[in-house]
Order: sequence, then C-alpha cells, then structure tokens
Amino acid sequence: MTNRVAVILVAGVMAATAAIGAEGVALTDAGGKVRVEIGGELFTEYNYKDVARPYLYPIIGPGGVGMTRDWPMKENANDVQDHIHHKGLWYAHGKVNTVDCWSEQKAFGKTLHEKFLEISSGAKQGVIRSLNKWVSADGKPLCSDERTIRFYPHSDVRIIDFEITFIASEGDLTLGDTKEGSMSIRLPTSMSVKAKGKVAEGHIINSKGNRDVDAWGKRAEWVDYYGPVNGKAVAVAMMDHPSNPRHPTYWHVRDYGLFSANPYGIHDFTAKTEQKQPAGAGDLKVAAGKKVTFRYRFLFHTGDEKEGKVAEHYKKYAATKAAK
Repeated sequence: MTNRVAVILVAGVMAATAAIGAEGVALTDAGGKVRVEIGGELFTEYNYKDVARPYLYPIIGPGGVGMTRDWPMKENANDVQDHIHHKGLWYAHGKVNTVDCWSEQKAFGKTLHEKFLEISSGAKQGVIRSLNKWVSADGKPLCSDERTIRFYPHSDVRIIDFEITFIASEGDLTLGDTKEGSMSIRLPTSMSVKAKGKVAEGHIINSKGNRDVDAWGKRAEWVDYYGPVNGKAVAVAMMDHPSNPRHPTYWHVRDYGLFSANPYGIHDFTAKTEQKQPAGAGDLKVAAGKKVTFRYRFLFHTGDEKEGKVAEHYKKYAATKAAK
C-alpha cells in the first residue's frame, strides 16, 4: 500500500467517524459498559458486567433530562428509594421455570452476559446484539436469550427498539404466570402519579383510553407515561409489536413509576375482573430447542401522548418487520 493510499483510507475513516459523531449514533465498549452517544452527546449506557442483569442507565431524553430513576445507581434526593431491582431499562421475569429472575432479594436468578455478537455505530442507527445466559441462584442454567437493541437519532425524540429471543437451550422452558415482569423501565419519581413524601405529577394513558391507576393490568397496543423532570414536560411511550405472542399485551404499569409490558401475568391481571383466569393461565411454554421472540419500542418525547403523536408513531412501528 502506498503512502498516498494509506492517507486516503485514514482520512476516509476519520471523515466517517466525524459524520457519525456529528449526526448519528456512536457506540463504544468501555469494558462493563457500552456508551451510546447521539450527535456526540451521551444518550445511554448498556451496563452488563457485575450486575444481576444487564440494563440501560442513564437514559437522557429530550431537553437533556434523565428519563430513568437515579437510585440505586446514584443518590438523588428527589427519588423514592424502593424496589432495588428496578434499574434503568431492563428485561427480567419473576418465574422462569419457577425461579425468580426479577427481584434481587434472598435467592434470585440472574441474567449473565456471555458475549457480544455485534456492537456497531452508524449514521442511521447504532446496534448492540448480545448472547446471555439465565441462571438460578446456585448457577444452574435455565435458558438463553439473544437480544438486539437499536438506537435511532432524531432531532425531537429518542427511540430505542428492544428485541429479545428466548432460547430453550437447557430443555423445556416455562415463562410463568406472574405480574412480576417483564420489559421494564423505572421512571424518575417526579413523573410518577403518586410518591410517598416526594413530588409526583405524572400521568398514564394507554391506547384504549385507560388512565393512571386504571391502566394497570389492562391490554393495550401502547402506553404513554408522562410528567415533569426538572421542570420539563417529558414522556416515555412503550409499544408492543403486533408480532408478539398475546398481542396486545397486558401492562404492569404502576402509579409509582414502574412501567412494564407483561404478557405472562394473566392470573394476576384478571383476578378482580369478570374474566378472571386460574393460576398458571399465563404460562408460556417453549419446547426444548425452540425459540420465542418479543419486540418493543420505547419513544422518549416531550409533552403528553397527543403532543408526542404516540398513536402515529405506533402505526409506523407496527408496520415494521424484524431485521434480518
């Protein structure tokens, strides 16, 4: 290779990197955390080392405000300090072959990062793809998952797509009937509908029109949770893709800031309704060697569901197909 060609190649790489930094999504593995930058500024970090299960924290939304509760990752006088296992944005479940892989109390299962299949930056999107092992408290393997997280650059909103494929790699797998799960984010206390001893001015609305506490346990295509953070009106919408099993999903969305899509907890969600189902009705069984995939979108926007045009965004998301 001539010096002239080498200079041209180096210049091309530097130009491409600069373009990604200025407009696109840049990912950097710092050993234990993958830093995600949009337009050269921090958007989030994927924490995967020495944790009970991988999670995204912090997540910086429109206007530069944090869209996840800080505690227990760091102290914040405005936060209610409960449910230590509610960390940022994560996927977990309370009954994986009867093992609690949701909480972090007593004997609990973990999700262990095994390896990255892809970490890529780009002008249009950034991608993390990883392989993970779910284990019991004593380290017994339960199943595996392959997850793909995509980050998109937009001037007025932030978007994260989260796809998780459970693999029954250790024999038959049962994702059990419990409300404790699954695709989740814990919001800042100020966005909550209620909070003990703290300011909470948030609201919940779903695609069926159910509001605040009435949205819990209901089925819907999407839910929007909005409220103030540092004086700015912001929101997070979570969307259930039509290809998901049991779409539209049930929602374990709490007035204190827990926000979860949960297709499994049918017994809990119907217990006080005319359609109540027996325990175990929500069990989802995956035969040994088989797979099941779930896809979700998180939309971080300003204002309420109308200002954020959540219904319009959902229609676009519902029309997307799984990336190959």
